[in-house]
Amino acid sequence: MAADFELTFLGTGTSVGVPVIGCPCRICHSSDPRNKRTRSSIHLRAGDTSVLVDSGPDLREQALREGLSKVDAVIYTHDHVDHVVGFDELRAFCWHRDSPLPLYARPSCMDTLRTMFGWAFSEKNVHAGYIKPAPQLIEGPFSIGPLEITPLPVEHAATETLGFLFRSPGAPAIAYIPDAKRIPCPTMDLLRDCDILIIDGLHSRPHPTHLSTGEALEIIADLKVPRAWLTHLTHESDHSELEASLPQGVGLAWDGLKIRA
Repeated sequence: MAADFELTFLGTGTSVGVPVIGCPCRICHSSDPRNKRTRSSIHLRAGDTSVLVDSGPDLREQALREGLSKVDAVIYTHDHVDHVVGFDELRAFCWHRDSPLPLYARPSCMDTLRTMFGWAFSEKNVHAGYIKPAPQLIEGPFSIGPLEITPLPVEHAATETLGFLFRSPGAPAIAYIPDAKRIPCPTMDLLRDCDILIIDGLHSRPHPTHLSTGEALEIIADLKVPRAWLTHLTHESDHSELEASLPQGVGLAWDGLKIRA
């Protein structure tokens, strides 16, 4: 029997999204909907379990577009603004819960959330309309419902950053690494058995804190994964043109793309 599993790309863009404010370029004004990229995030559904990865500034728009009405937990990759600043939108997923919403993050990221959104973590937060977080520190592999989740440490700027490897019975093993410049050897070893790799592929030029398209393709080739998707894309990449140049088995993710099993 096939697994009841679905991964949705809520957003596939970099920190400023696409179109970029005030930009006259052809991609920012493209009529191809795949060139419209909100800030990077994914949603996973495994049976009745609903998990959100990151809460970026476009979360409200993304949730409305996908009809997302239930979230059982949120997992954070790191504390950069484009991955956390939609935090307050999580209150909509707390209104019908009997218990606080679990938030999974490394200690450094959780500290940032507590600083940025101190009111939510305060003991005085008793108003029924506010988000009620239940902090869960990531110290190793963990599970949410049927999802087995392995943190994947990567190097990205000066902030502690994780990708994640998701396993669910009957579904492909999927690794999600939206922000990285280098993947350490221990993490590469964890990736060698994954079926699908979703990886940062910012643009064609070298970048100090992100993988370029070429660097991402080198990692994909090294790992020999059967299927890979590039994400966290800028307005320098036209969807149809870039995808046509990619090797077999590698695709360009777009907002709303779904992987089902």
